[in-house]
Amino acid sequence: MRETISAKQFDEERALYNLTGADVNDCVFAGPADGESVLKEARDVNVNNCSFSLRYPLWHVRKFTMHGTSMDELTRAAIWYAEDGEIADSTLGGIKAVRECRNISLKGCRVDSLEFGWKSQGIHLEDTEITSEYLLFDSRDVSLKNVKMKGKYSFQYMQNLEIADSEFDTKDAFWHSKNVTVRNSVIKGEYLGWFSEGLTLINCKIIGTQPLCYCKDLKLVNCTMEEADLSFEYSDVEADICGDVISIKNPKSGVIVVDSVGDLVWDDPVMECNGKVVIRNESKVPENDMGICS
Repeated sequence: MRETISAKQFDEERALYNLTGADVNDCVFAGPADGESVLKEARDVNVNNCSFSLRYPLWHVRKFTMHGTSMDELTRAAIWYAEDGEIADSTLGGIKAVRECRNISLKGCRVDSLEFGWKSQGIHLEDTEITSEYLLFDSRDVSLKNVKMKGKYSFQYMQNLEIADSEFDTKDAFWHSKNVTVRNSVIKGEYLGWFSEGLTLINCKIIGTQPLCYCKDLKLVNCTMEEADLSFEYSDVEADICGDVISIKNPKSGVIVVDSVGDLVWDDPVMECNGKVVIRNESKVPENDMGICS
Protein backbone atom coordinates (compact mmCIF):
# COMPACT_ATOMS: atom_id res chain seq x y z
CA MET A 1 0.00 0.00 0.00
CA ARG A 2 1.33 3.44 -0.95
CA GLU A 3 2.35 5.73 1.92
CA THR A 4 1.38 9.40 2.11
CA ILE A 5 3.37 11.95 4.11
CA SER A 6 1.76 15.38 4.29
CA ALA A 7 2.29 18.79 5.90
CA LYS A 8 5.31 17.85 8.02
CA GLN A 9 8.72 19.41 8.62
CA PHE A 10 11.99 17.44 8.52
CA ASP A 11 15.48 18.68 9.34
CA GLU A 12 17.32 15.61 10.63
CA GLU A 13 20.06 13.70 8.78
CA ARG A 14 18.54 11.19 6.31
CA ALA A 15 15.07 11.95 7.64
CA LEU A 16 13.31 9.88 4.96
CA TYR A 17 16.18 7.64 3.94
CA ASN A 18 15.24 4.81 1.54
CA LEU A 19 11.62 5.89 1.42
CA THR A 20 9.81 3.63 -1.06
CA GLY A 21 6.40 3.85 -2.72
CA ALA A 22 5.33 7.16 -1.18
CA ASP A 23 3.78 10.56 -1.88
CA VAL A 24 5.36 13.46 -0.02
CA ASN A 25 3.03 16.47 -0.05
CA ASP A 26 3.29 20.02 1.32
CA CYS A 27 6.34 19.28 3.46
CA VAL A 28 9.23 21.52 4.52
CA PHE A 29 12.80 20.25 4.59
CA ALA A 30 14.59 22.81 6.75
CA GLY A 31 15.34 23.51 10.38
CA PRO A 32 17.95 23.84 13.13
CA ALA A 33 19.28 20.27 12.84
CA ASP A 34 20.44 21.17 9.31
CA GLY A 35 20.50 17.52 8.31
CA GLU A 36 21.78 16.32 4.94
CA SER A 37 20.51 13.69 2.49
CA VAL A 38 16.89 13.78 3.63
CA LEU A 39 15.55 11.60 0.78
CA LYS A 40 18.69 9.70 -0.13
CA GLU A 41 18.14 6.29 -1.79
CA ALA A 42 14.38 6.88 -2.15
CA ARG A 43 12.46 4.77 -4.66
CA ASP A 44 9.17 5.42 -6.45
CA VAL A 45 8.40 8.70 -4.69
CA ASN A 46 6.33 11.74 -5.67
CA VAL A 47 7.31 15.07 -4.11
CA ASN A 48 4.55 17.68 -4.41
CA ASN A 49 4.43 21.32 -3.28
CA CYS A 50 7.36 20.97 -0.93
CA SER A 51 10.21 23.34 -0.04
CA PHE A 52 13.86 22.40 0.52
CA SER A 53 16.64 24.27 2.31
CA LEU A 54 19.02 21.41 3.15
CA ARG A 55 22.02 19.97 1.31
CA TYR A 56 22.06 16.82 -0.88
CA PRO A 57 18.35 15.95 -0.55
CA LEU A 58 17.85 13.59 -3.52
CA TRP A 59 20.97 11.48 -4.01
CA HIS A 60 20.74 8.01 -5.56
CA VAL A 61 16.97 8.40 -6.02
CA ARG A 62 15.21 6.18 -8.56
CA LYS A 63 11.85 6.74 -10.28
CA PHE A 64 10.68 10.02 -8.81
CA THR A 65 8.55 13.05 -9.66
CA MET A 66 8.79 16.54 -8.23
CA HIS A 67 5.99 19.05 -8.89
CA GLY A 68 5.42 22.59 -7.62
CA THR A 69 8.47 22.41 -5.39
CA SER A 70 11.18 24.94 -4.49
CA MET A 71 14.83 24.36 -3.67
CA ASP A 72 16.56 27.51 -2.40
CA GLU A 73 20.22 28.52 -2.69
CA LEU A 74 21.09 26.48 0.42
CA THR A 75 19.95 23.28 -1.31
CA ARG A 76 23.42 22.52 -2.63
CA ALA A 77 24.08 19.56 -4.92
CA ALA A 78 20.40 18.65 -4.79
CA ILE A 79 20.04 15.77 -7.26
CA TRP A 80 23.06 13.54 -7.86
CA TYR A 81 23.32 9.96 -9.18
CA ALA A 82 19.53 9.92 -9.70
CA GLU A 83 17.62 8.13 -12.46
CA ASP A 84 14.22 8.34 -14.12
CA GLY A 85 12.94 11.61 -12.70
CA GLU A 86 10.31 14.12 -13.85
CA ILE A 87 10.49 17.66 -12.46
CA ALA A 88 7.77 20.18 -13.32
CA ASP A 89 6.76 23.71 -12.32
CA SER A 90 9.56 23.85 -9.80
CA THR A 91 12.49 26.08 -8.80
CA LEU A 92 16.03 24.76 -8.41
CA GLY A 93 18.28 27.32 -6.76
CA GLY A 94 21.37 25.63 -5.37
CA ILE A 95 24.80 25.18 -6.97
CA LYS A 96 25.44 21.88 -8.80
CA ALA A 97 21.74 21.02 -8.81
CA VAL A 98 21.96 17.97 -11.11
CA ARG A 99 25.06 15.83 -11.65
CA GLU A 100 25.81 12.33 -12.96
CA CYS A 101 22.12 11.60 -13.48
CA ARG A 102 20.23 9.60 -16.11
CA ASN A 103 16.85 10.24 -17.72
CA ILE A 104 15.82 13.42 -15.93
CA SER A 105 13.29 15.86 -17.43
CA LEU A 106 12.45 19.41 -16.39
CA LYS A 107 9.38 21.24 -17.69
CA GLY A 108 8.12 24.68 -16.75
CA CYS A 109 10.95 25.19 -14.29
CA ARG A 110 13.22 28.03 -13.16
CA VAL A 111 16.82 27.03 -12.54
CA ASP A 112 19.62 29.13 -11.03
CA SER A 113 22.55 26.75 -10.61
CA LEU A 114 26.13 27.59 -11.60
CA GLU A 115 27.10 24.04 -12.53
CA PHE A 116 23.89 22.44 -13.69
CA GLY A 117 23.64 19.05 -15.39
CA TRP A 118 27.28 17.92 -15.39
CA LYS A 119 28.26 14.47 -16.65
CA SER A 120 24.68 13.32 -17.13
CA GLN A 121 22.81 11.38 -19.80
CA GLY A 122 19.28 11.67 -21.14
CA ILE A 123 18.46 15.15 -19.80
CA HIS A 124 15.45 17.01 -21.28
CA LEU A 125 14.61 20.66 -20.60
CA GLU A 126 11.40 22.22 -21.90
CA ASP A 127 9.66 25.56 -21.28
CA THR A 128 12.37 26.38 -18.77
CA GLU A 129 14.49 29.39 -17.80
CA ILE A 130 17.99 28.73 -16.57
CA THR A 131 20.98 30.68 -15.30
CA SER A 132 24.17 28.65 -15.23
CA GLU A 133 27.85 29.35 -15.89
CA TYR A 134 28.78 25.81 -16.94
CA LEU A 135 25.53 24.35 -18.26
CA LEU A 136 25.45 20.59 -18.98
CA PHE A 137 29.22 20.14 -19.03
CA ASP A 138 30.32 16.79 -20.49
CA SER A 139 26.79 15.36 -20.80
CA ARG A 140 25.26 13.05 -23.42
CA ASP A 141 21.96 12.55 -25.23
CA VAL A 142 20.34 15.84 -24.20
CA SER A 143 17.42 17.80 -25.68
CA LEU A 144 16.21 21.36 -25.05
CA LYS A 145 13.01 22.96 -26.31
CA ASN A 146 11.81 26.49 -25.61
CA VAL A 147 14.60 27.17 -23.14
CA LYS A 148 15.90 30.62 -22.19
CA MET A 149 19.43 30.47 -20.82
CA LYS A 150 21.85 33.05 -19.44
CA GLY A 151 25.38 32.09 -18.50
CA LYS A 152 28.91 31.68 -19.78
CA TYR A 153 30.57 28.39 -20.75
CA SER A 154 27.59 26.33 -21.84
CA PHE A 155 27.45 22.91 -23.53
CA GLN A 156 31.18 22.17 -23.37
CA TYR A 157 32.38 18.64 -24.19
CA MET A 158 28.80 17.50 -24.87
CA GLN A 159 27.73 14.78 -27.28
CA ASN A 160 24.38 14.23 -28.99
CA LEU A 161 22.54 17.46 -28.21
CA GLU A 162 19.31 18.68 -29.85
CA ILE A 163 18.07 22.25 -29.29
CA ALA A 164 14.93 23.90 -30.70
CA ASP A 165 13.09 27.22 -30.30
CA SER A 166 15.45 28.54 -27.64
CA GLU A 167 17.41 31.65 -26.68
CA PHE A 168 20.92 31.68 -25.22
CA ASP A 169 22.93 34.58 -23.83
CA THR A 170 26.21 32.79 -23.27
CA LYS A 171 29.92 32.95 -24.01
CA ASP A 172 32.10 30.02 -25.12
CA ALA A 173 29.17 27.76 -26.04
CA PHE A 174 29.59 24.29 -27.60
CA TRP A 175 33.39 24.14 -27.19
CA HIS A 176 34.69 20.64 -28.00
CA SER A 177 31.11 19.43 -28.46
CA LYS A 178 30.19 16.62 -30.86
CA ASN A 179 27.00 15.96 -32.83
CA VAL A 180 24.97 19.05 -31.91
CA THR A 181 21.96 20.37 -33.86
CA VAL A 182 20.33 23.72 -33.08
CA ARG A 183 17.10 24.81 -34.81
CA ASN A 184 15.10 28.05 -34.80
CA SER A 185 17.12 29.60 -31.99
CA VAL A 186 19.05 32.72 -31.02
CA ILE A 187 22.61 32.27 -29.77
CA LYS A 188 24.39 35.32 -28.41
CA GLY A 189 27.96 34.84 -27.25
CA GLU A 190 31.66 35.20 -27.87
CA TYR A 191 33.80 32.55 -29.60
CA LEU A 192 30.86 30.30 -30.38
CA GLY A 193 31.51 26.64 -31.13
CA TRP A 194 35.31 26.54 -31.23
CA PHE A 195 36.77 23.02 -31.64
CA SER A 196 33.32 21.49 -32.17
CA GLU A 197 32.66 18.48 -34.41
CA GLY A 198 29.37 17.97 -36.24
CA LEU A 199 27.73 21.24 -35.16
CA THR A 200 24.67 22.07 -37.30
CA LEU A 201 22.77 25.37 -37.01
CA ILE A 202 19.44 25.66 -38.84
CA ASN A 203 17.35 28.86 -39.04
CA CYS A 204 19.38 30.42 -36.23
CA LYS A 205 20.49 33.94 -35.37
CA ILE A 206 24.14 34.03 -34.29
CA ILE A 207 25.38 37.12 -32.44
CA GLY A 208 28.93 37.80 -31.25
CA THR A 209 32.61 38.07 -32.05
CA GLN A 210 34.85 35.44 -33.67
CA PRO A 211 32.34 32.63 -34.01
CA LEU A 212 32.80 29.10 -35.29
CA CYS A 213 36.57 28.69 -35.53
CA TYR A 214 38.57 25.44 -35.58
CA CYS A 215 35.35 23.50 -36.31
CA LYS A 216 35.07 20.16 -38.07
CA ASP A 217 31.99 19.22 -40.12
CA LEU A 218 30.27 22.57 -39.42
CA LYS A 219 26.96 23.32 -41.18
CA LEU A 220 24.84 26.47 -41.23
CA VAL A 221 21.47 26.45 -43.00
CA ASN A 222 19.51 29.69 -43.51
CA CYS A 223 21.20 31.47 -40.59
CA THR A 224 21.97 35.13 -39.89
CA MET A 225 25.10 36.51 -38.21
CA GLU A 226 25.41 39.77 -36.29
CA GLU A 227 28.56 41.34 -34.78
CA ALA A 228 30.39 38.37 -36.27
CA ASP A 229 33.97 39.34 -37.12
CA LEU A 230 36.84 36.99 -38.02
CA SER A 231 34.37 34.14 -38.50
CA PHE A 232 35.15 30.53 -39.51
CA GLU A 233 38.95 30.63 -39.02
CA TYR A 234 40.44 27.18 -39.73
CA SER A 235 36.98 25.55 -39.95
CA ASP A 236 35.68 22.85 -42.28
CA VAL A 237 32.34 24.48 -43.11
CA GLU A 238 29.32 24.40 -45.40
CA ALA A 239 27.24 27.52 -44.74
CA ASP A 240 24.27 29.36 -46.21
CA ILE A 241 23.99 32.75 -44.48
CA CYS A 242 21.33 35.40 -45.04
CA GLY A 243 22.52 38.99 -44.82
CA ASP A 244 25.93 40.42 -44.04
CA VAL A 245 28.92 39.05 -42.15
CA ILE A 246 31.42 41.56 -40.77
CA SER A 247 34.45 39.48 -41.69
CA ILE A 248 35.48 35.95 -42.64
CA LYS A 249 39.02 34.73 -41.99
CA ASN A 250 40.97 31.76 -43.33
CA PRO A 251 38.24 29.10 -43.70
CA LYS A 252 40.05 25.78 -43.97
CA SER A 253 37.67 24.01 -46.36
CA GLY A 254 34.12 24.04 -47.71
CA VAL A 255 31.89 26.76 -49.14
CA ILE A 256 30.33 29.75 -47.36
CA VAL A 257 27.42 31.39 -49.19
CA VAL A 258 26.55 34.88 -47.94
CA ASP A 259 24.68 37.96 -49.21
CA SER A 260 27.60 40.23 -48.41
CA VAL A 261 30.76 40.36 -46.32
CA GLY A 262 32.61 43.37 -44.98
CA ASP A 263 36.13 41.94 -45.08
CA LEU A 264 37.64 38.75 -46.45
CA VAL A 265 40.82 38.06 -44.51
CA TRP A 266 43.42 35.69 -45.91
CA ASP A 267 46.20 36.44 -43.49
CA ASP A 268 49.25 34.31 -42.68
CA PRO A 269 47.47 30.96 -42.13
CA VAL A 270 49.25 28.30 -40.10
CA MET A 271 47.68 25.50 -42.17
CA GLU A 272 46.50 25.02 -45.73
CA CYS A 273 43.21 26.87 -46.20
CA ASN A 274 41.10 26.25 -49.31
CA GLY A 275 37.69 27.43 -48.16
CA LYS A 276 35.60 29.39 -50.65
CA VAL A 277 33.21 32.27 -50.09
CA VAL A 278 30.29 32.72 -52.50
CA ILE A 279 28.76 36.20 -52.60
CA ARG A 280 25.12 35.55 -53.45
CA ASN A 281 23.92 37.40 -56.58
CA GLU A 282 27.35 38.94 -57.03
CA SER A 283 28.26 39.22 -60.69
CA LYS A 284 31.91 39.96 -60.12
CA VAL A 285 34.52 38.10 -58.12
CA PRO A 286 36.16 40.45 -55.59
CA GLU A 287 39.77 41.29 -56.31
CA ASN A 288 40.97 39.76 -53.05
CA ASP A 289 42.40 36.37 -54.03
CA MET A 290 41.16 33.95 -51.40
CA GLY A 291 39.38 31.37 -53.48
CA ILE A 292 36.16 33.36 -53.72
CA CYS A 293 33.40 32.23 -56.05
CA SER A 294 30.36 34.11 -57.31
